[in-house]
Amino acid sequence: MNQFIDRGQLCWDAEVACESCCTGWCEQFGSGETPEDIRSALLAERGPSRLRLVGPAPSPVSVLKVLREVWEVSLPRARELADELTHSGSVGTLAEMEFLNIRLRSRGVAAEVRSDGSPESEPIPS
Repeated sequence: MNQFIDRGQLCWDAEVACESCCTGWCEQFGSGETPEDIRSALLAERGPSRLRLVGPAPSPVSVLKVLREVWEVSLPRARELADELTHSGSVGTLAEMEFLNIRLRSRGVAAEVRSDGSPESEPIPS
């Protein structure tokens, strides 16, 4: 199972391989919201990642716009998520957090992704 960024979109797939003949194939794939079974498997296998804002955002509006575009949430929910990003951070798969980080950087918002979901872990190099 994979999650990756392709042409500016968050994508996912599930690959399968036959143990007896070593033939592999892609069983499922798509872009946008990752199915929960694939997302859960990725989190269980690789652990969560955390994205936090670094320093002040050039404009809170930039953060709110990105959150509303990426997660298609209401303005009140975007405000809650922006507050999370500023304090404890947002937690998800590495690809989800990197995708959000790329979108934030495109709006001039500095953020960092940490690999294990804890604020003390080392940042993942961009």
